[in-house]
Formats: sequence, structure tokens, C-alpha cells
Amino acid sequence: MRLHIFHVVGARPNFMKAAPVVRALACSDFLRQTLVHTGQHYDVNMSEVFFRELGLPAPDVNLEVGSGSHAQQTAEIMSRFEPVVLEHKPDLVLVYGDVNSTVAAALVCAKLLVPVGHVEAGLRSFDRTMPEEINRLLTDQISDLLFTPSIDGNENLLREGVAAEKMHLVGNVMIDTLIRLLPVAQEGTILTRLELQPYHYGLVTLHRPSNVDEPRMLASIMAALNDIGDDLPLVFPVHPRTRERLKTLEVRALSPCVRLIDPLSYLDFLALQRSATVVITDSGGIQEESTYLGVPCLTMRENTERPITITLGTSLLIGRDLTRLRDEVRRILEGKGKHGQIPPLWDGHTAKRIAEAIMNWGNLS
Repeated sequence: MRLHIFHVVGARPNFMKAAPVVRALACSDFLRQTLVHTGQHYDVNMSEVFFRELGLPAPDVNLEVGSGSHAQQTAEIMSRFEPVVLEHKPDLVLVYGDVNSTVAAALVCAKLLVPVGHVEAGLRSFDRTMPEEINRLLTDQISDLLFTPSIDGNENLLREGVAAEKMHLVGNVMIDTLIRLLPVAQEGTILTRLELQPYHYGLVTLHRPSNVDEPRMLASIMAALNDIGDDLPLVFPVHPRTRERLKTLEVRALSPCVRLIDPLSYLDFLALQRSATVVITDSGGIQEESTYLGVPCLTMRENTERPITITLGTSLLIGRDLTRLRDEVRRILEGKGKHGQIPPLWDGHTAKRIAEAIMNWGNLS
């Protein structure tokens, strides 16, 4: 009898985390795997391209949920995922990160008494106004295996009453994907296509409601980017959410040095990130990638669930202080940017450690 593992993914960050785990578990003859895509990210740039580049197999099941409010999307995933679980009867369901698909799948499994493993467990921003924080808290409380990327995750879980024997400090699985595909990304042509010189441009990503949903804040951010563009060309792959907000926003003409482009594939974005002078972002995953790559990262958030990128890495929390944003970019251009180090266990072998823990849990080793 083989252990049946479900992987549930729904958004681009999930794909980057699931790919190395799927690959690591494929080495065992005692396991079979089913990949379930909820369809939370449903357009080609957000989904299909990533599957191809990451080497993920085509999903065995696609719930095709699409967009909607947090409540609508979570409820729809639960209602469509439950019959899939009842039909396939998995022995363990692996969920990734902190998106709506993560908590929705975990809740279904908890009610059906199907064991859940949470990859990237224990991260906390301590800001419950963030939907992702609610997803993280709930998922961790109902998971049976908790795979943490850094020691602060274990500390958070212990403080919340999670049993120590459920926790496995394994490292950052997204870095597995980065290490494997960085050589491929560097062979790409994105810098040539955008006529960019390595280390002579900044990379921008913004999508969180606190930055893009308030017209006044978004206008102020764009004005700050305009000012920065006078000293450093900026490339801004625009998230669909942000593009919709910009359509309704009256902002002064953007500098030619602030280039708004469509969302990029994983390999193209990684190549841009690798050779950037600075990254300006509100994405948690990009904070981690920038830390590994040694690229200064200015994080447009008041808090982060990835504090190790602050304490050890290259990230600085800027919040909504746009004067500081301008000042920190200037410091980086003067050679005074933050120098970090790579956190422990961010070594490209996290998926192997996850696979070993699952084998031990299933008494297969």
C-alpha cells in the first residue's frame, strides 16, 4: 500500500514552494501524488507559465475557482475541494503558504479528519488586519505536520500551544526553487529585451491593499517612484490588482525612467531581481528571495511575517514613509545599502528534509 499525498496550490507563491516537494517525494516508491490546483490565480501569466517553468506536472484536478471576495473565494474552494477529498481519500494533504486556498483546504481536511501538512508554517506578522495572517493562524492550529522555514516559526507555534512534536524546522523551500533555476534564469534575455544594464536599475512590485487600494497613498507612491526614477531607472511589473487601481487614479505623468510592464514569468522576474540595484516591494516572498540573492530590499509594509529577512537579511521595513524610501534608495546608490546574510537551512535541500519527515510520519523510512 502506497501513501497518497495531495498537494493543494492556488497562487504563484504556492507553485514555487510545491515544485521541489513534488520532485523530492517522486523519488519514493512508497508514495503516490495528486496535484490539486484551486484556480485562485487563473490567467496564463499567473499560472500556466509558472507550471511550465517550474517543471510542475499538469494538475490532476483544477477547481477553477477564479476571483472573488475573500469569503466567496474561500467558500467556493471548500465546496469544490470537499468532494475531491471524499473521492480520492488522501492520506496526507500538503498546503503551502498563506493564501485562501491554504486555509480553505486545511479546513475541509480538518472536518473530514484527513491529516494536513503546512509548508511554511509558523510565520507571523502579528497584524490581524491582514487576511494572510488569519489564514496562517487558522491553518497552523489545524495542521498535523508543521514545516517551518526559520526558528522564529517554531517559537511562534510553541507560544500558541502547538505541540513541539508536530514541528519540523526544515528551511525555506522556495529557496530550493531559486537555487535550482537561477542558472536558467541568468541565461534568459529579459535584460536585453528591456534594454537594461545589470545593477543599474531598480525593481518594483506592489499589490497589497494598504498600498494600492487607497488612491491618495498610491498616488504618493507613484510620485516617489517618479522622483527615484530621476536617479535610477525603475522596472515595475504591475500586478492585475494594481493595474486596475492605476486606471482610476489621476497621477502626474510618469517619468520615462519608471516603466510599467505586464507581470513576468518566474524566470524573467528572477533574472531581473538577481541583477537589480534595489528591490522595492510589499511581497513577503520577494523579501526572502532578495535576502538570498544579497540584493537590498525596501519593504513597503509596517510589519512582516518574515522577520529573519530584517534581522539577518537585506530587507528594511519602510512602511508608508516615502521620504525614507527616497533616502534609502539614495543611500544604496552611494554604496551604503544594507548587507545581509543567508539564514540557516536556506540551502536548497529543504524539500528533501520535508520528504524525510513525511516518510518518518508515515512509517515508510
